[in-house]
Amino acid sequence: MSSQNDLFRLDDLLVFDLDGTLIDSKEDLVNSVNAMRVWKKLEPLPEATVASYVGNGAPMLVKRALPDGTDEEHAEGLAFFLQYYREHMLDATTLYPGVREALDRLHLARVPLAILTNKPVKFSVKLIAGLGLSGHFFRIYGGNSFDEKKPHPMGLQTLITEAGTTPQRTVMVGDSSVDILTARAASTRACGVSWGFQPETFAQAPPDFIVDDLRVLAEMVLDERENSGPLLVS
Repeated sequence: MSSQNDLFRLDDLLVFDLDGTLIDSKEDLVNSVNAMRVWKKLEPLPEATVASYVGNGAPMLVKRALPDGTDEEHAEGLAFFLQYYREHMLDATTLYPGVREALDRLHLARVPLAILTNKPVKFSVKLIAGLGLSGHFFRIYGGNSFDEKKPHPMGLQTLITEAGTTPQRTVMVGDSSVDILTARAASTRACGVSWGFQPETFAQAPPDFIVDDLRVLAEMVLDERENSGPLLVS
C-alpha cells in the first residue's frame, strides 16, 4: 500500500483508534444497542449489523440503530444506551491479541502514544483504566473532546501539537476508513489493522500499510534501536 518513503524513528507519535483497533468491544456494544432496541420494543439486531454502525460516535450509532426514530426518540435512545453501556462496557471487552505486549514495548521505549476515538472520552478513559493501560498514553481524546469528530483532523492535529512533533512523524492506526481519512486530512501516515470492525472499508480509503498484529508495528518502530538508521517499510 505504499510506501517506500515511510521511515520509522523512536520519536514517532503513534495515535490509536480504540474500538476495533486496541479493544474488542463488539459484544458489549452489541448488547447495549440491543438492550436499547428491546427497551424501544424492537427486535435485536445481528452482531455484524451493529458492528457496521460503529465508528462515528454514540449519537450516530443510536441513529443507525433506530433508523425510523424521531429526534426525540434518538435522544431518549442515546440516554438509555449511554447509561446501559456505562454499566456494562467491561463485561466482555478485551484487548486484541498482541496489543498489550506491543504497547508495553513501545511505552518502555518512551515512544509517545495517544488515543483518538469517537467514543465519549469518559468511557474511553474508563475502559483504558479498566484494562490496565492508563499509564501508556500521554493523552486520550474522545468524540466529545472537540467540536468535530474523526475524520475531521482537529483531534489529530491537536495531538501533534501537544506531542511537539510533525505530521510527517505521526502515524494514525485504525481499523476503518474513518481513521485513514483522519490521517489524510491531517497529512499524517496511516496504518491499518487487519482485524477489527470495518477493515473492509480500506477498499475505499487505503492505508499506507496494514499490519496483522500490533507487535509487528512495535517491531517496525523499535527496530531502529538495533540498527544504525531508521527502518524502511516496504
